Order: sequence, then structure tokens, then C-alpha cells
Amino acid sequence: MTNLRFLDPDGSRHGLPTYPWGMAWLADDDMATRKQLSAMGLRPGSSHPVAQLMWRSGRAKNGVRTAALYRISEALPKQPVTAAKARSLAAAMRARRTCPTCTRVFVYVIPTSLGECPACHEGGTPEAWELEAAA
Repeated sequence: MTNLRFLDPDGSRHGLPTYPWGMAWLADDDMATRKQLSAMGLRPGSSHPVAQLMWRSGRAKNGVRTAALYRISEALPKQPVTAAKARSLAAAMRARRTCPTCTRVFVYVIPTSLGECPACHEGGTPEAWELEAAA
């Protein structure tokens, strides 16, 4: 069931025209979220959203989440990833997968809560930890 307290088409309460989640059909057909634009191969043409979706969520601090809506007609094509940017992203991801203690590179990202691979965090060797996990 939709929550009509989020319905504010003129933006008088929330600063932007606001629509409840699931009632986006009330909004103009020329609006989309960043994810929807990305799926179309586009990016927002302006830095300012023209409206927003709002819904209740237990994951947010105040219990409410929002998604900005941008005009599709003002959207621009995505910029292609250059070779230098691809190398930079690959290096950054490799750094996130490298344990600072044992310097091994894993296929997963090292948990930031541990600061090192689980084996080093527990005081064991990575090889022994991998054997236990495989068993």
C-alpha cells in the first residue's frame, strides 16, 4: 500500500515535487532515476533533480528514503571509460583485495571492519584458512 503522506506534486512540503514509491506514474513520463538513466546509457544532464520519490524504509536513519528524478530529455550520453581510467580502477580494486599484513591478493575485497584478511585477523596463516574454508 502506498503512503500518501509523501504525495507533494507542487513541492510545497518537501522542496521538490515528491511522489510516493509505487506511484511514479503520477510523475511526468520524462523523468527517471540515476539507475534508470544509466540503464538507458545516459547520465543526468543537469546536476539538479526535478522531482523525487520518497518511501518508508527501516534501513534509513529517519525511516524515510528518497530517490532523485532527472529529466530524460536533458540527459546526456554516458562518457566512455578511457584506458587510463580503466587502469586506475583496476589498481584501486587490486588494492582493496590485497591484505596489508600478508600481502596476498584475494578474489574478494578485504573487509574494512577487519583491516586485513580474515586469516591474519584470527592470527592464522592464509593457506590454513583457505583449506579450512574449502573443507
